[in-house]
Amino acid sequence: MDAFAPVPPEWTSKAIHAYEFCCPNCRSSSLEALQVWLNRRSPVISEEHRRKWQEFYHCHCGCVWWAWSTDRPPSDLTTQPDQDDLRA
Repeated sequence: MDAFAPVPPEWTSKAIHAYEFCCPNCRSSSLEALQVWLNRRSPVISEEHRRKWQEFYHCHCGCVWWAWSTDRPPSDLTTQPDQDDLRA
């Protein structure tokens, strides 16, 4: 399954909007999803003039949910400050 496929997979038609960035049924993280599809072909422009898109998740519990990309929590993978910067 290509997360960036132009045509949405059939399972996305059952998706419900999650208002927190986790499965509304079992509260699992998006990282635990079995399948992911990003609807990047239809971006929405926010009030801050930033693009956002729908991210669809097929959870291991069977629930299919979606949330806005702008609702995604910050990543732990962001660049961390150098140790030298912390000592200054």
